[in-house]
Amino acid sequence: MTAPKLSLILSTVSAAALLTGCASYSQGSNVDPITEAASAADYAPVIPEGTGYFASDSTLPFLTPDFSQISEDDYVPAFEQGMAIQTAEVQAIIDNPAAPDFENTIVALEKSGRMLGRVARVFFALTGANTTDRLDAINTEMSPKLSAHSDSITLNPALFARVKAVYDMRAAMTMTREDAKLLEEAYAQMVHAGALLTDAQRDRVKEINTELSTLTTEFSQAVRAATNDQPMIVDTAEELAGLSDADIAAAAEFAEEKGHPGKYAIALQNTTQQPLLPALENRATRETLFKLSHNRSDGTNAEHDTRMLLANIAGLRAEKASLFGEADWASYTMYDRMAKTPQTALNFMEQMVPALAATQRREAAMLNEAIASEGGDFEVQPWDWYRYANKVKAERYDLDEDAVMEYFQLEKVLEDGVFYMSKELYGLTFERRSDIPTYHEDVWVYTVFEADGSELGLFFFDPFQRPSKRGGAWMSNFVDQSDLWGTSPVIYNVLNIPKASEGEVQLVSFDNVNTIFHEFGHALHGFFADQKYESLSGTATARDFVEYPSQVHEMWATYPEVLQNYARHYETGETIPMALVERIEAASKFNQGYDFGEVVEAALLDMRWSALTPAQAAAIDAPEKVDAFERSALEDLGLEIDLVPPRYRSTYFNHIFSSPAGYSAGYYSYLWTEMLDRDSRKWFLDNGALTRENGDHYRATVLSRGGTMDYFEMFENFAGRQPDVGPMLEARGLTDTAE
Repeated sequence: MTAPKLSLILSTVSAAALLTGCASYSQGSNVDPITEAASAADYAPVIPEGTGYFASDSTLPFLTPDFSQISEDDYVPAFEQGMAIQTAEVQAIIDNPAAPDFENTIVALEKSGRMLGRVARVFFALTGANTTDRLDAINTEMSPKLSAHSDSITLNPALFARVKAVYDMRAAMTMTREDAKLLEEAYAQMVHAGALLTDAQRDRVKEINTELSTLTTEFSQAVRAATNDQPMIVDTAEELAGLSDADIAAAAEFAEEKGHPGKYAIALQNTTQQPLLPALENRATRETLFKLSHNRSDGTNAEHDTRMLLANIAGLRAEKASLFGEADWASYTMYDRMAKTPQTALNFMEQMVPALAATQRREAAMLNEAIASEGGDFEVQPWDWYRYANKVKAERYDLDEDAVMEYFQLEKVLEDGVFYMSKELYGLTFERRSDIPTYHEDVWVYTVFEADGSELGLFFFDPFQRPSKRGGAWMSNFVDQSDLWGTSPVIYNVLNIPKASEGEVQLVSFDNVNTIFHEFGHALHGFFADQKYESLSGTATARDFVEYPSQVHEMWATYPEVLQNYARHYETGETIPMALVERIEAASKFNQGYDFGEVVEAALLDMRWSALTPAQAAAIDAPEKVDAFERSALEDLGLEIDLVPPRYRSTYFNHIFSSPAGYSAGYYSYLWTEMLDRDSRKWFLDNGALTRENGDHYRATVLSRGGTMDYFEMFENFAGRQPDVGPMLEARGLTDTAE
């Protein structure tokens, strides 16, 4: 995934800032800027200067943050100075006696907040990838302040008067397409923030935004604590039978780290299913690990219960939507999406449910047959599903997951796979650097070069799982591309790959191979940005579009030419056999009842939380009512939810509850963008696949366009037609599915 981008109005606050809802704006006066009589010649606004590390741009290449010079003590004063400076910058826009125009209002607003952007980009990158107790405390302290700062701009009547004055003159103005988009988005976002509300409504919106900022930060931190504090602890190695010697050794090391010397510990990962479950031979151990994951923050352990946090978040969102005259949070928040309305997204997902439900039932019966054939006297449960699905898949496709993994060494996947793909499609080359300070010793840094040898940007790669990192994988920027500022992108990818023990070869699963290609697809979207304004640059696109370019790049992970360049056995050097690749691809359509089902369930669960009216949300006023609502929402789908739980339960659904907006009413985006992705893969294959001509065309029509145009138009410019759901259903094996 990509970290949510900032609000257009505040282009200089990073994407990561919105992980805690910290878009940044400031308070203005009620002076009417249009009728102010002061002479423009006498106008000389006083803007305070910042001090400390973040007061000016970094002196490192590409303005990269110098992590060797940054202290945790720098953040609070830098945030406070950054907000004060932007307050003055925005006040200067309001106080300007000149008539409002595009440059003195819209561009001036775009330029505001540079210092605040610098500190926010670094701070929120670290709270995601390498946090500490101190950073968490600062996050808790600053989130409501930043939210209030945001509201003081978006809800400022005097500022909106100037923005509206320019917007109302747009038909008579000569603007570039990007200028017009900047103006349109500036106006729309202020209206969406509450510019047209009454004073009382605006005051309540400010209160809600502050409360949401606090609650969602608490939710994120509570989920991380629940995940980190509850590893599965077992007494003997025999209970971990089926794991590799390296995995068992790592479990022993981890148990000692957690204060259980002589025992064995398995860390939880962010999703409901856990990666080591299929290998565990002991069914009781599997059940224990699964239930620790499934129940991690639902009150089963009294220390970890997020139910009332998420209920309060849902209630505040519903109330906020009602202030804008919207039926529910989904209707309010989807105003800028490609799909536009909740019903469009729901109709898209619901058309998949009948075939998916039939697939789940058919696959469960198949797994029960496999269990019985081994002499088992039980029926498949979620903690059994992947173990027996993998066995059936191995028999059917002659596929050994561990043997497949031996062809994928992390460094080769990145440098000989992802970078090779980037060279063949786009002409890019990469050079590893050791002179750029990083925030953790495991981070790798590369300069990215264009085909003509010019420098395109800088890439940080942070691959390994650690307790200081939240779960999942994501991309964001330390520096955004902008022609206005003359800046080139500095981009980071963060993953959660289990790190091999000291001296072991760092192998990765095929799932992680796909993730590496996926996240670098986001990076390419950022590197190829070609915008004047940061707030429209690169991945600053709609939530249900931004995952599309990253998903398309997963196709090259199994493309023969790319595979043959990077997939080599770590001991023999043998290139992965194409027959094995064909079995991997054939097997990819197997087990869709679970693989696809858990995502569809999570997306529909998200929509149900986002569709609550204020009265419905207020009725969920006790932890057991959260449980009941979740159960009811899932049962209504008609899917086999007891066998296939959602990818995230509500109580650890960080995507939708760990920021004031985030992916809420937007988890469907992964499915929507998969439709665009699969249709685009078909286009590539129909047009010669891995060629510079195709890469340059995709770069010109999609990857370089940022958020500057209509997304259906963008797709049609690329493919020559509107998107088709057919290739997606075919890829998922969901066409012509019968009982």
